[in-house]
Amino acid sequence: MSERGCFLTFEGPDGSGKSTQARRLADRLRAEGLTAVQVREPGGTSTGELIRALVQHTPSQEGLCSEAEILLFAASRAQLTRQVILPALDSGAWVVCDRYADSTAVYQGFGRGADLEAIVAINRVATVGIEPDATFLIDVSVPEGQRRLAARRAESDATYDRMEGQDIAFHERVRDGYRVWAGRHPERIFTIDGEREADAVEQDVWALARKKLL
Repeated sequence: MSERGCFLTFEGPDGSGKSTQARRLADRLRAEGLTAVQVREPGGTSTGELIRALVQHTPSQEGLCSEAEILLFAASRAQLTRQVILPALDSGAWVVCDRYADSTAVYQGFGRGADLEAIVAINRVATVGIEPDATFLIDVSVPEGQRRLAARRAESDATYDRMEGQDIAFHERVRDGYRVWAGRHPERIFTIDGEREADAVEQDVWALARKKLL
């Protein structure tokens, strides 16, 4: 049986550039001759992508309550964990995930004010207790994140999803929540200054990955 692979996740406020960094790290791992599986949350499976469309882009879901949000994200996470993440890790692959359970703790717990202990318990069921080996938190200020989102929207005619379109106070709670959450999990969550050029952020991510995991 293959040695168990390594599970890496990326977190950050909207506009942090975490998706770019997740893709770059997966590419870098492959360049090192490792098998890397890149996935995203919500999504990553047929079921998960349907849930993603429902919670992020369906206009009728504007009034979705926080409890429903939590359970929908957990359902997507459960399917991704069982269908993709666990089999990949068991095969010895490295899994790079753009968001995971920490996002629900921060966005719905700190951002929405939902019961954090309940979220942790739900996440434990959804993930069957699997935690990332390391999480890279790409930190940016809310003004910088909003500037990047606006620039991306102007370039591609993209629309904000439900989370991106929340008010500034919500985004401030999310950013503060990430900092608090990282402080509670210092052995796993590594905070990286995301306000620099993408190449500089990538170098920090790779240095941490090599130092802590390779």
